[in-house]
Amino acid sequence: MAILAVFIPLGLLVVLVALGRYEELMLPPLSDEPEEPETAAVPSGAAAAGARSGHG
Repeated sequence: MAILAVFIPLGLLVVLVALGRYEELMLPPLSDEPEEPETAAVPSGAAAAGARSGHG
């Protein structure tokens, strides 16, 4: 009975690690450069100028 108490958690750990390795194999490889966002970022100077214009 003590043997089961040792081997069941170890077996679950082995299964968990094996599933994690399998998931890494299924994921697409990461590129070295991150992808650019589709919307262009507004320069901080333009955003500040628009906030100071005082329309309204």
